[in-house]
Amino acid sequence: MTVAAFAFYVFAITTITGGFFTVVSRNPVHSVLWLILAFLSAAGLFVLLGAEFIAMLLIIVYVGAVAVLFLFVVMMLDVDFAELKAEMARYMPLALLIGVVLLMQLGMAFGAWTEADQAQALRGAVTPTDTQNTAALGLLIYDKYFLLFQLSGLILLVAMIGAIVLTLRHRTDIKRQDILAQMYRDPAKSMELKDVKPGQGL
Repeated sequence: MTVAAFAFYVFAITTITGGFFTVVSRNPVHSVLWLILAFLSAAGLFVLLGAEFIAMLLIIVYVGAVAVLFLFVVMMLDVDFAELKAEMARYMPLALLIGVVLLMQLGMAFGAWTEADQAQALRGAVTPTDTQNTAALGLLIYDKYFLLFQLSGLILLVAMIGAIVLTLRHRTDIKRQDILAQMYRDPAKSMELKDVKPGQGL
């Protein structure tokens, strides 16, 4: 067994183990830590595939930002996990049914999957040997699929605006800031001088 094959099996087993314990762990903090382990192992798999740029993105974005954010949210928020688990127990049969269907679909997909004869040649044509994978990825996204990349960014922008609009609630019992009223206020009307004499109050 070569070193690359041994590293692949180690990273693959670690990824599956981390994902499994992320789901079944009772402590939510432990779940986030197992999720971080799964992300790191997946980054190792990307390194073995020669996609170092994607591996670094996985570590920086998911491990360095998303997983740490999850960890802080879980640790700082006072969440009643007993109530959440009680709610999850009601939907367990439906979740098991969906899991079985997904496993059947994966089995059908991998059972009928065969590698084409020209797959290696096509993969070599996409990523030339004289170009680094980061440069090749940039050329592929910003040259060949530039319009699709911009459209995906536009879809994400519309989704973000829609989420803000749907969650925005104007409550009447909250005092809000009126910026225009503050800008156009008259200083002569906003302040009143009182001549307070000794021994007297306002």
